[in-house]
Amino acid sequence: MKQAGPRIAIFIAGVTALALTACGGGPANTVPGSAPPTPGLFDQPTPTSTPASSDGADVIAVSVSGSLGDYSLSVTVASPDTGCGSYADWWEAVSEEGELLTRRVLLHSHVDEQPFTRSAGGLNVQPNDTVIIRAHMTDVGYGGSVMRGSVADGFSPAELPPDFASSLERQDPLPTGCGF
Repeated sequence: MKQAGPRIAIFIAGVTALALTACGGGPANTVPGSAPPTPGLFDQPTPTSTPASSDGADVIAVSVSGSLGDYSLSVTVASPDTGCGSYADWWEAVSEEGELLTRRVLLHSHVDEQPFTRSAGGLNVQPNDTVIIRAHMTDVGYGGSVMRGSVADGFSPAELPPDFASSLERQDPLPTGCGF
């Protein structure tokens, strides 16, 4: 009976380490030339019952921190995740011209964590440049709610043509699998 205490502590430490590793990102999740994601910022669950409003992944909030040439975005996504077969697999920042500015690849589904917030750094734009933030689903692609704005003025809901920058769906970085 006295041996159970240390075993439980080791088990809890192992589960905690696994959870922290699964939710982290790495350099492979960034656009070449940009800084890696900032997995420690806003990577804690945001438990609510807000469902996604469509079959796609909806961007419902965007906040910005940092300084000129090195902004970090924290993006909140609501998605109808059901597991690895259907989940929000990334969010991205795109210029009005359709250029990929940064992308945060998501390493697993968020079935029990909706909406969720994840961040990425290395956004190199001018404060008044317009940036579009959108999310992607593994099975339906783009199509959820998007936000448009700038570092200087903030972000608000927007609409895009259905085929806006659709070629980005095949541009690296892309997910290499789903953890759970």
